[in-house]
Amino acid sequence: MSFKKWIRSANNAIEGILHAAKTQRHLWYHLVTAAAVLVLSFVLGINKTEFMIISIAIILVLFAEMINTAIEYVVDIVSPEQSEKARMAKDVAAGAVLITAFGAVVLGCVILFPYLSRAFETGIYIVKHSEEDIALISVIIVLILVVVLKAYFGRGHPLRGGMPSGHAAIAFSVWMTITYVTESFIASLLCFMLAIIIAQSRVMAKIHTPLEATFGAVIGAGITFVLFSIFG
Repeated sequence: MSFKKWIRSANNAIEGILHAAKTQRHLWYHLVTAAAVLVLSFVLGINKTEFMIISIAIILVLFAEMINTAIEYVVDIVSPEQSEKARMAKDVAAGAVLITAFGAVVLGCVILFPYLSRAFETGIYIVKHSEEDIALISVIIVLILVVVLKAYFGRGHPLRGGMPSGHAAIAFSVWMTITYVTESFIASLLCFMLAIIIAQSRVMAKIHTPLEATFGAVIGAGITFVLFSIFG
C-alpha cells in the first residue's frame, strides 16, 4: 500500500470517528469525559499501570459506542421497515455499550477513589510528571478536542477542512513541547517557523481559512502550554 493510499485510508477511518461524533451525542459525551478523566488522573498522580487500565477502559467504551453505531446503520439498511428482530439487534448492541461503560465506571471508581479520598483529606496536590508523559497527554487532549470541535461545528473532515485545523493544532502543540523540553531558543524558533509553514500551507491550499488555522494553532499551543505549566 502506497503512502498516499494509506493517508486516504486513515482519513476515511477518522472520518468515521468524526461522523459518529457528529451524529451520536453519546460518543461526543464519551470523548469529553475521556479528556476530563485523563486530566484528572494526571492531577491525582495515579501510577502508570493504573493509567493504562483507565486508558484501555476508555478505548473500550469508545470502541463499543462506534460498533453500536455501525450496527444501527447496517440494521437500518438490511431492515428499513419496522422489525422486532431489528429492534432486538439494536437493543443488544446498545446493551453492550451499557455494560462496557458500566465496567469502565467501576474501574475508574476503584482506581481513583483512594486518590480522591486522600485529596479530600489532605487537599489537592498536583503531581509533577515527566516531559514525555506531558507531551503524550497534550497530543491526546488536543486530538480529542479537535474531533469534538469539528463535530460541534459540523464542517470539514478530520484531516481536511473544518474548524479547527487539526494540522495546525498538532504542529503548534509540538512546537510548545519542543520549547519546554529543549529550553533552546534556536530549536523553539525553528519549530515555530515550521509550525507556521504547516498552518500557512493549509490556508494556501484552500483547505482551511485563516481563522480555522489560527484557532487550531491557539488550541494546540494553549493546551500544551497549560499542561506543561501545571504538570511540568
